[in-house]
Amino acid sequence: MSPAPSSRRAAQRGPVSPTKRVARLAREASRRLSPYAEGDLRIRVSGEQRDDIELPATAVRLLADLLNYLADGSAVSIMPTRAELTTHQAAHLLGVSRPYLIRVLETGTLPFRLVGTHRRIRLADLIAYRDTMDARRQAALDKLTRQAQELGMGY
Repeated sequence: MSPAPSSRRAAQRGPVSPTKRVARLAREASRRLSPYAEGDLRIRVSGEQRDDIELPATAVRLLADLLNYLADGSAVSIMPTRAELTTHQAAHLLGVSRPYLIRVLETGTLPFRLVGTHRRIRLADLIAYRDTMDARRQAALDKLTRQAQELGMGY
């Protein structure tokens, strides 16, 4: 059995972009796996060595999600939440510029640590920050929508 990938190695692996063949196979596998995505699953591996493997429900759901993304042609990357990202990687994940992200880090809004002179951001912290910002944006949009409706602006 191979060792679990370190967070550093997983972060360096980068996204996998599916070929047309991979997307087609993922679509079929996703279709066939979806009825089983809510519980533990025992699978039989065939070949020279037949083996039964039991997958926990969480892994089955993640696998189903992974297959759906690949089937849609989306690039996919798997990374543990304990992974640390560079400012370049974090900015890319948030869809912002690196200078903007550094300003956010320097205000203390998003925690980071220094490795020498390089900033590292935990993926879990970055996801929490992104979710908070998304919730704030949605609340502002909801407020604007309510105001527009109250003013009879046709929204």
